[in-house]
Parts: sequence; structure tokens; C-alpha cells
Amino acid sequence: MRFQLLALNIDGTLLQKNGSISRATRDAVLYALEKDVYVTLVTNRNFPSAQKVAKTLKLSDALLITHSGALIARDMDEPYIQRKISEIDTYRIVQALEFYACNVRILHERFSYGNRKKLDVGEIANEIFSKGDPVFYPIQFFDSLTEQLRDEPVSAPKIDVYFDDCNELLQAEKVIRETFDAVDLIRVSKNKLEVVPKPVSKLWGLIQLGRLLHIPLSQMVYVGDNWDDRAVIETVGCGVAMWNAAKEIKEVADWVTRSNDENGVAYLVREIFRKQQRAEFLSQYVHK
Repeated sequence: MRFQLLALNIDGTLLQKNGSISRATRDAVLYALEKDVYVTLVTNRNFPSAQKVAKTLKLSDALLITHSGALIARDMDEPYIQRKISEIDTYRIVQALEFYACNVRILHERFSYGNRKKLDVGEIANEIFSKGDPVFYPIQFFDSLTEQLRDEPVSAPKIDVYFDDCNELLQAEKVIRETFDAVDLIRVSKNKLEVVPKPVSKLWGLIQLGRLLHIPLSQMVYVGDNWDDRAVIETVGCGVAMWNAAKEIKEVADWVTRSNDENGVAYLVREIFRKQQRAEFLSQYVHK
């Protein structure tokens, strides 16, 4: 099997715990590119944040799958695919979420709105505020997010919701699923839900990119670590879980590599692609 595409999650996969990308990982991505492999990022981050990571990896020409699949683009002004939650559904979903102790963040492609609800779990606060958003991606917080949306309606690719109480998450999830037919919910962790427009998901986004590039899922390698990576890891030709991934993710993977702090991406790229020749090289022998 010759793999034509390498798709990488960002947080917990490419990035080390301190938020950096190791030299070994950067070199491994270049190694895959030299093997004529299409390398892309698949992330629940916003596009500007993902683009910043892509530039670090010399992936400026790659189409990036961002906002959990809702926005696929190499240039934000010319998206290949863009799906959004309608203005009225965004307003009504936020209105419904106000009954719960949660932090809501509306991720537009150019900016973010959030409420000021204080959460007790420190790791949740870190996740909200430490995603590496570029300075040109403004984040505004409001005492009443519904009032802000009433005055300035927003149609966004994704809404992130963080909960202190897992039981409240389950209650809110049930209400949204039963009330809003045009959106779907992605469980990212025990404390986080993502609201996305149907049929958006990381897997859906990768399928769309594969159709554009004429690359089937069977010829793709995907590397991830989070709950929302599971469906992709189970489906592609080679699904790889990081060692720091949850047990449930590692159980369905074809390959478990080292952790993100042990250059797991660099290790698996060298192992999987070291015997793979460029398509141009192979064609010399196919046509003889």
C-alpha cells in the first residue's frame, strides 16, 4: 500500500505539552513532503490558528481542515468548503446554554465571542485561553452573549462549550440534539462539546478533501489523540493514535506511536514512509 496523504491533528499530536513543535517533527513533515505525500492538518482550531501552525511546518500550499471540518481552505478569503450554523440557530443555542454552568465560545472564522461565566476547573480555563490564537484573531467576552447576538447576529462554523459538571454536559447535549435538527454535537473530552452544522466532522472534512485530491481514505494516514479523532482513526487506511491518547482511542488504532513529548509524529512518519518511493520514481518502472 502506498499512502498518498498524511493528516495530522494539532493539539496533543503535533504540539508538545509546552505548545511547541519539535525540530524532529518539523523535519519529519518535510521528509513526508519529499516522498510526494500530501500533508495536511485536521483540527478543531480556528483557521488563523491552524494556518499559523501550517506555516511553521512549511505547509503554506496545503488545504487545511479546520473548525472540526466546517472550514477547509488554504486561504480564508477563498474557502474550498465552508459550513456555518445559521444566525437564528446560533442565537437560540446560546440562549438554551445559558441555563447551564458552562463557558460558551462562538468561533467565527475571523473572530471569537464568549461569555464571562467562570469555571472552577483550571484545565478548562487553560484550554479556552491557550490555543495559540494569533493576535489578529480577536476574542471578545460579554456578560450577556445572547444580548450581543441579538444586537449583532453571527453565523459561525462552530460553537465550543465547556462544562464544570459532566452531568450538566449530558443534559445540555440531550436538549440541543432534541431541539436543533440542523446541527450536530461532537464530544471532544469529558468537559467539552462542540456544536457544528450537519454533516460536519473531522472525518467528513477529510472525505471532502480526498474527493478533491482523488485520494481514497484507504490511502491516507491519520494521526490523532482526542475523542473526536476516533472516527477518523477507525476509518482511514492507517489510523495512528498518540501514546498520550485515551485508552479508547488507542484500542481502535492500527498503530500506536510515542507521545507528543517523545516525538511520536516524527517516529511514525519515518517508520511508515521510509520505504515508500515518490510516485514519479515508481512510474519509471510501471511503464517499462
